[in-house]
Amino acid sequence: MKLSQILTAPNQLTLLRMAFVPFIVIELVDHRYFWALVLFVLAGVSDGLDGLLARGLHQQTLLGQYLDPIADKLLLSTMFLVLSILHKIPWKYTVLVFSRDTSILAASAVLFAIAGLRNFHPSIFGKANTFSQIGAVFFVMLLSVKPVRWIWIARTVFLRATFAFTIISALHYVFLVQSRLRSPANLAPPHSAEMRSMP
Repeated sequence: MKLSQILTAPNQLTLLRMAFVPFIVIELVDHRYFWALVLFVLAGVSDGLDGLLARGLHQQTLLGQYLDPIADKLLLSTMFLVLSILHKIPWKYTVLVFSRDTSILAASAVLFAIAGLRNFHPSIFGKANTFSQIGAVFFVMLLSVKPVRWIWIARTVFLRATFAFTIISALHYVFLVQSRLRSPANLAPPHSAEMRSMP
């Protein structure tokens, strides 16, 4: 891996977002929900900025393509876990989120090993799921800072949206994998593909 990929501004912001995680956890464990929320918002801003910089500065790298979703999953999964431990998010949502992410990660590793499948770009359902999780975490923490009814309603809506989109995005991933496996390029044995590429 080239050092230049790590030193790009977008990837540095992604690494910074990962560095926010332990500090947010510390604030949550100490019940300082306001500061935890502030750090979470800053992490979200860095997520938006790294994408803009990558496109604006033409610094889109292979490392960034893998690092960005890893940072998102690390942040959101950790928030769900800690907030469930603190009894702020019901465990059923956290178990579902972890089950989906773990299953997709394991399936991706197996598919890459046996069929060479990779580069599954985020689907519209996957993006909707991520947005729902961000909204859920935001309003759960905001409710701890300012316990008013409209925030409780927003928290409930985003948690239910997370539940729905987690299931929908997982089913869509299964459909996508089946489509990729059935494509002619993947049905042919590896040595056939190598022979076709020979001059």
